[in-house]
Amino acid sequence: MVSCIVMTDEYLIRRTLSLAARAYGRTSPNPMVGALVVRNGEVITRGYHKKAGTPHAEAIALEKAGELARGATLYISLEPCCHRDKRTPPCTEKIIASGISKVVISMEDPNPKVAGKGISELRKAGIEVVSGIHEDRAETLNEYYIKHIATGRPFVILKTAMTLDGKIATPAGESKWITGEKARREVHRLRGGVDAIMSAIGTVKADDPSLTCQIAGYKSPRRIIIDPGLDISPDAKVLDIPPETIIVTRKLGHQKKKALLREKGVTLIEHERDRADLAGLMKDLGKKGVLSVLIEGGSSLNASSLDSGIVDKVMFFIAPKIIGGTGLFPPVGGRSFRRLANAYRITRTTIKKFGDDFLISGYVVE
Repeated sequence: MVSCIVMTDEYLIRRTLSLAARAYGRTSPNPMVGALVVRNGEVITRGYHKKAGTPHAEAIALEKAGELARGATLYISLEPCCHRDKRTPPCTEKIIASGISKVVISMEDPNPKVAGKGISELRKAGIEVVSGIHEDRAETLNEYYIKHIATGRPFVILKTAMTLDGKIATPAGESKWITGEKARREVHRLRGGVDAIMSAIGTVKADDPSLTCQIAGYKSPRRIIIDPGLDISPDAKVLDIPPETIIVTRKLGHQKKKALLREKGVTLIEHERDRADLAGLMKDLGKKGVLSVLIEGGSSLNASSLDSGIVDKVMFFIAPKIIGGTGLFPPVGGRSFRRLANAYRITRTTIKKFGDDFLISGYVVE
């Protein structure tokens, strides 16, 4: 039986989103974008933005198409850029010059330098423009970029792994490995897609993790360690640089140790209070060009992160194991809510399976 694919706008936009996702973890601070040139119902060329500073998706697809672009339709997962405040020329100019007759876009670019201006330029040039197809999918694909553009702060994911009975470690503190190999590989993929991993000194002292990505072809993000008392061991694996390590600590004290850490290449962010201001830290990281943060901490950091309001998304890996016991290492510590109505609420939940383990993901309701 021969299957027939109907080349609808919806289908072709889904293809641009799949193309864009090929660059996962490689385009920051730019969004992921895919593009197709379609002529007489046939895809003749395709392209996707591979890395910041390299040609944009539509420019690649149009360059491949050459004269065949004249009179054709261009499908793009994100509104084309129209400004010069970047390393590559405006894509709107290339689209207009190519002779493209119609452009179909999934979503407008929320960047104020674009934000509908690209669409307006195309229409002024006589090009038909359709937008808003699978916009929700496009927004999810580039949720890191969108959050940073809108607020100046990074998109924050809280990730944890626990047993069926809600434990993240045994009574002795053993946590390697609660989940299986397939789930751990997914965590490494997540690490390869974010700009930074944040953990706390308790986790570093207990597990001595490297907090790097172990999948070939992906980068290892910078590491942020919350360590108010500067208790970190000089031999801790997170001090093996690169990638960059940032330690958030109190301003007063430990001057000799701070000097030694700086000599090793560690960046220190110092604060006046006894506890780090996580909301303020996110603002500082956003100014440094950090678009996304993955939290890999213990009960205390998870609780503080939720309490400070910085968490956008949660990812709970659940292993089919039972440890038992009472009051032992829950995934979220800190204060508890006496009424269910006051509990943190999660929406848009999804469930995936990795080997024997389950991943439940969702977004924190503000």
